[in-house]
Amino acid sequence: MSDLQPLTTTRKRPMKLNTLVTLMVCGVMGSVLLVIFALYFVQVTRATRDGVKDTALAIARTLADSPDVKRGLQHSPENSPIQSVADAVTRRNDLLFAVVTNMQGVRYSHPNNTLLGKRFIGEDIRPALEGKENVAVNHGVLAEALRVFTPVYNDQHQQIGVVAIGISLNKVDEQISRSRWGAIWAIIFSALMGTLGTWGLVHLLKRILFGLEPYEISTLFEQRQAMLQSLKEGVIAVDSEGRVTMINHAARQILLLPAGNTDEPRHMPMLASLRRVSQTGKALQDQEIDCNGRLLLCNTFPVRSQSAVIGAISTFRDKTEVRELMQRMDGMVSYVDALRTHSHEFMNKLHVILGLLHMKRYDKLEEYVIQTAQNYQTDIGAIQHKIKSPVIAGFLLGKINRAKEAGFTLTLAEECLVPDTPNTEQVTVLITVLGNLIENALDAMTGQPEGEVGLLMHYQNGWLSCEISDDGPGIAPERLEHIFTKGFSTKGENRGVGLFLARQQLEKLGGEIAVESEPGVFTQFFVQIPWDSERKIA
Repeated sequence: MSDLQPLTTTRKRPMKLNTLVTLMVCGVMGSVLLVIFALYFVQVTRATRDGVKDTALAIARTLADSPDVKRGLQHSPENSPIQSVADAVTRRNDLLFAVVTNMQGVRYSHPNNTLLGKRFIGEDIRPALEGKENVAVNHGVLAEALRVFTPVYNDQHQQIGVVAIGISLNKVDEQISRSRWGAIWAIIFSALMGTLGTWGLVHLLKRILFGLEPYEISTLFEQRQAMLQSLKEGVIAVDSEGRVTMINHAARQILLLPAGNTDEPRHMPMLASLRRVSQTGKALQDQEIDCNGRLLLCNTFPVRSQSAVIGAISTFRDKTEVRELMQRMDGMVSYVDALRTHSHEFMNKLHVILGLLHMKRYDKLEEYVIQTAQNYQTDIGAIQHKIKSPVIAGFLLGKINRAKEAGFTLTLAEECLVPDTPNTEQVTVLITVLGNLIENALDAMTGQPEGEVGLLMHYQNGWLSCEISDDGPGIAPERLEHIFTKGFSTKGENRGVGLFLARQQLEKLGGEIAVESEPGVFTQFFVQIPWDSERKIA
């Protein structure tokens, strides 16, 4: 035995819909929230710093305009009231420091009294000594601070000093942190709402998609397309607005629509039926529609979703193909039945011949064989000689036996001559017409003790002429003009279709049918049909 194990191919299973949607939504939402937080943090930091700077400038300007500061700069730092004023402003506004200097940068106030009279530390005071307000972040004697400088002018608008206000950066960062936490809580709330929304979206999608995963839907769609395109029947579907949503290859071929054309077919009787069904919700079964010169057999049904009609779908095929197949089957069945009947008769004849041989009645045997041969030539042999088409010959044999079983006679005229034809549609129409006329004749003679149906068929110059006559009760004159109307019948309801179809199919080929009748005497139908014979009739 071989040690080789069968190869197994493993296909990576696609990601589930809930996982895919969750990752996608969370990724998008997280990216957006991250960008929003970054922008918000930058804006909050800038706004907080601007607010602190504006507050410090306002305090500095107020202090610079104070009369006590202006008078105090005219004295020495030790004898000036500026220190008390600056201490009060520092405590009131929770400042790191409020320092006033003269034009030489000598301090007149400071939180540390021992530094009074000493020069201000830092080059960021220089623009203010030149009459310009300045904002800077620097580290002096105290902690690192946001420092704001503004010049001090006397009543003659001459600069006499500088006011410096310092706010600790730790306090600025505390304000920024408080604002940042507000943004963080907003982001957490948004993430929570987004998660709940994602969960709801996933469950909604699963319910809409009937619990199927995307790869399962794509597989079902591919199978559906393959199934539709492999059907020999045409399939067309419309939505509730009557727009075509699906049409397969067979439908395009039957309706003569170009394969690459994606435009919606217009002015088509089938579309009218589809739209009517989509509006009424009532199915139309076994409907015959004439479209592009073809007789189509259609079944149209509404498409429902949760008891609501959302469209309609129609399946159809060319009735000519169905009719041809049915007629071929009918002809073959008739032919087989006729052969079976004659085989039984032949066995009976063999038994008679065997009996006569045993009895040594050779004179009677000769007479019986001659009679049997003559009957064969009269019956089957005559039909095969006159009717060259095996399908029509089998059909007529079946009808002859059908007439015998009904107690009547179907007689084929001696001058009958029907050549074979390669045109199956002509054969089908001829069988349909003859079948209806012969059956109608047999039905009409029902109840009579005897009756005869005569059939004459003759080919000439591309036309096959047929005469079907019977000695039944005939047709009343007032009914002759209505017998080819669909639904007209004297045999009861749901009848009156055969003659209508016979005339319709004959006219489609370019043929015609007429009738003559004398009540109580006879009825005779005249049929002419084009016949594409391959042989020359001598």
